[in-house]
Amino acid sequence: MLRQQARMISTLSIALDQFSLLVAFTCAYVTRKGWTGFEVYNDRLWLLLVILPCWYLLYQQAGIYNSLRTVSFWGLAGKLARVHLWGGLLVASLLYLTKTTEFSRAVLLLFLLYSTLFSLLIKLSVSWVLRFYRRKGQNIRYLLVVGTGAVAKQFIDLLAAHESWGLRVVGLVEVPGEDDQSAAMQGYTIIGGLEQVPAICKQQPVDEVIFCVPRQVVVDIDEFLLGLGELGITVRMVISAGFGFNAQREIGLFHNALPILTFHACAFDVAQLFLKRCLDIVGAIVGLGITACFLPFVALAVRLESPGPLFFGQERVGRHGRIFQCWKFRSMFIDAEERKQELMAQNEMNGAMFKIKDDPRVTKVGKFIRKASIDELPQFWNVLCGEMSLVGTRPPTPAEVATYENWHRKRICIKPGITGLWQVSGRNQITDFDEVVRLDIQYIDNWNIWVDVKILFKTIWVVLAGSGAR
Repeated sequence: MLRQQARMISTLSIALDQFSLLVAFTCAYVTRKGWTGFEVYNDRLWLLLVILPCWYLLYQQAGIYNSLRTVSFWGLAGKLARVHLWGGLLVASLLYLTKTTEFSRAVLLLFLLYSTLFSLLIKLSVSWVLRFYRRKGQNIRYLLVVGTGAVAKQFIDLLAAHESWGLRVVGLVEVPGEDDQSAAMQGYTIIGGLEQVPAICKQQPVDEVIFCVPRQVVVDIDEFLLGLGELGITVRMVISAGFGFNAQREIGLFHNALPILTFHACAFDVAQLFLKRCLDIVGAIVGLGITACFLPFVALAVRLESPGPLFFGQERVGRHGRIFQCWKFRSMFIDAEERKQELMAQNEMNGAMFKIKDDPRVTKVGKFIRKASIDELPQFWNVLCGEMSLVGTRPPTPAEVATYENWHRKRICIKPGITGLWQVSGRNQITDFDEVVRLDIQYIDNWNIWVDVKILFKTIWVVLAGSGAR
């Protein structure tokens, strides 16, 4: 019944959203053109054939049509803002590609504004109505909690802090071997033992049975799954806290067959990773166009000063140890690698990185193209091939990685980048490799697509100001 109600609410929500898009589109035209602009309005109705399905897919991707019981106001507003941002970029790109120059940008901006406001009002109104009915005792889920200890207490405390979710605990069930009664001390009644769970579900309304049992207590729930399944009752298990590994956890089915608990050392949103890859491809194409403009001038300057190839390729370590060939414009003499050992005593970096001021292996042209960051332009090819990203961590050499401590290796759990947090944080002033790694880990732990955009803008400023590289 609850699942059918959820489907009905979701269908109603989809219909209201589609209707709000039509209203927002109309209001945008009326606001900008007045009531006399409907002749032009009719000529632009074809856009709705794109907007309606695209917004539906974007809403689905953002989880707007999932249960919003546990979503805060700002969480909902953020989801809607992101949907309209990407939807607006999509429509703007379509108008550009179809050369629809007569379409007013003001109308598009007004449409996005109206649609965001209307959608937010609809979601809040639906949420308010559902909460009203929950307070009246309707649209409530009744939960039977199996367990009386710390895990159960953590679960019911979370429910108590969010009464508007409409989840009610009907009672607790004692589990043999669990001596902790901290949940029962919170005023919740123990209404039976483990073997009485099916009977309790028959005697009073129970929509779901939640097993909140610590890992130290072993409970064979197979018989309960079968019996409660016959009663049509949903069964859930709370994974006990207490794992020492500090990581994001995810529960899923491997090939829709084996339940797996996954610990993510680096947990990234798949949709944002897709956007990052799109940004990489667009940026790489633009970057390669810029590279083509510089190519004849750099080639002439490099060849005139020192013999040897124009490009310098070196093995670097990518994501999780993958080896790839990293490309640059050659900025050193051709015997630079052979001379590196004799210069190791002058290394200014503490740790697994080599850098010295006024490196004698660097040519005069090399100093200029390094200062202007022109030497790294060929790496846009690595980005296009998927070996690197526009933003990431500095790609190390295999020799450097061989000297890493364990915690250093986290910096190679993502694709390396042309630029990164270290590069825009005053890299000339940082001489401790551990500090470089801390900045890389800070980037990894706090990553989202907007962090990349921010670093790219900072990189442009650093390059134009000529600060950073040497």
